[in-house]
Amino acid sequence: MKMGDGVIEILCTVNEEPRTLRAYPMERLLDVLREQLQLTGTKEGCGEGECGACSVFINGQVVNSCLVPVAQVEGATIKTIEGIAGADQLHAVQQAFIEYGGAQCGICTPGMVMAAVDLLERNPNPSEADIRTGLAGNLCRCTGYMKIFESVVGACKKDNEAGEKQNRSTKTHEPTRNLC
Repeated sequence: MKMGDGVIEILCTVNEEPRTLRAYPMERLLDVLREQLQLTGTKEGCGEGECGACSVFINGQVVNSCLVPVAQVEGATIKTIEGIAGADQLHAVQQAFIEYGGAQCGICTPGMVMAAVDLLERNPNPSEADIRTGLAGNLCRCTGYMKIFESVVGACKKDNEAGEKQNRSTKTHEPTRNLC
């Protein structure tokens, strides 16, 4: 819907909350999230879609929000790093990044977490090669990536252990998955 001076209204859902955004159609989603909605967990690294720091989910797909004109999210479901944790606990990936030292300066961390969440949702028991591929669009200048990889493996183990506990508590006898 046009509002005047080129500003439009965009209806979408952000972190499970219906939102009406008012912005110029070609404004970057990254800027609208950070400035209008105050969702500053999504970071700008390069502004060119090369580093992954600004990664968000749009309709279940990981995208670089610095490359998305806000007009493209009309009717979309968006999830930012702020929407990854549950109401009372961190997501297993977030917790693993803390426990295994996967976060350094914090610029790349939200994008790395988003990529890892996406990877583990698609492949709950990834190989090292799968993890490398899953994180390939994300750059970190602080580490040699080993702590990040260890964090993803740790999150995988936590998810698998939680699944095993749930299977035992519901007396389901599914085969145990190999831990990554």
